[in-house]
Amino acid sequence: MNKRKIFNDPVYGFISIPYDIVFDVIEHPYFQRLRRIQQLGLSSLVYPGATHSRFHHSLGAMHLMYRSLEVLKSKGQEITEDESKAAVLAILMHDLGHGPFSHALEGVLVENLQHEHISMLLMKNLQKEFGKPIEMAIQIFTNQYPKKFLYQLVSGQLDMDRLDYLNRDSFYSGVSEGVVGYDRIINMLDVHDDNIVVEEKGIYSIEKFIVARRLMYWQVYLHKTSLVADLMLKNAVLRAKQVYKGNIKQLEISANLNFFLSNTLTVNDFDEHLIKFAALDDYDIFQALKVWMNSEDVILKTLSTSIINRKLFKIEFVEEDKAAEKYDVLKNKYSEEEMRFLVLKGTAQNNAYNPSKDNIYIKFKDGSIKEITDITEQWNIRSLSNPVVKHYIAYPKSK
Repeated sequence: MNKRKIFNDPVYGFISIPYDIVFDVIEHPYFQRLRRIQQLGLSSLVYPGATHSRFHHSLGAMHLMYRSLEVLKSKGQEITEDESKAAVLAILMHDLGHGPFSHALEGVLVENLQHEHISMLLMKNLQKEFGKPIEMAIQIFTNQYPKKFLYQLVSGQLDMDRLDYLNRDSFYSGVSEGVVGYDRIINMLDVHDDNIVVEEKGIYSIEKFIVARRLMYWQVYLHKTSLVADLMLKNAVLRAKQVYKGNIKQLEISANLNFFLSNTLTVNDFDEHLIKFAALDDYDIFQALKVWMNSEDVILKTLSTSIINRKLFKIEFVEEDKAAEKYDVLKNKYSEEEMRFLVLKGTAQNNAYNPSKDNIYIKFKDGSIKEITDITEQWNIRSLSNPVVKHYIAYPKSK
């Protein structure tokens, strides 16, 4: 069977599968599930075209990873065929652990459980099936492999995950500010002292990349309507967990979702129920929301009906003290339980570049290496590395 298939991707054109095992992983139910998980949660309620999936994104990141490795090899970096295969697999599988609606329900079905941990568990299952290539991919994914730069291509300030999602999310949302010169950035990559660096000629593309991240966060990822929709979805599921553990008549939903709503699990308990989680996707949640529109619980009914019919809560970005004042006023309108689930107060944070976590280094023609915030260019990248925090409060438009 020919496994070197070609995908027609709207962002990059034709994407080729570089290795047979990549085809095998794509064909696996764990990966096919990503077709049924939207990349941007409920952002399609704001940007109607933003219905692309984690499947799209993972294929795109795989494509960029393979191209990056070929560029590095052309510049004399020693990358074996096995290492290249493992790095491609690592980025391909990096989002396997995402639950329904991606980040919107992160840590909700199982408290404090992050998708990276679930991805790791699913990779270990695939290792039992496919053997050594997955084992090396896991080492790269967890930064246990000797060549650190391979990990940085999977998870770093300038990784293939970010390069793909900025371009892809920009394409599907129609927000052109997210477009970055991924092709030029990839061709400017190199390795110095086992770290990914960017050649001097690519500095303007990197500056544009950082600015694009800042703009995409406020215009798409933290757009106030997207934000309130995701918060309402989160609270609907949290309220459902109360309902399904209580005495209120339970309406019928999918068995696997019912399990996670009816049982209190810890991260340590989760491993034995991994397969139940790997069967969940956006369709389970959508079906449940439609069922909950008829719930006897008024709060759950209100949240579900509002999401399905796009009658979203009013949300305001205000100063912290104004949010507190508004919250106190709303206490006179709502009960304690309603305040907990129908009045949403918190902060949204945008950090375009975080040098305390990782750094982007520029390699100059004389061989010197400088961190990008130490270089004065047309944008003040140092200022973009400072997080911007906005306080919000959201509540039903009428009662």
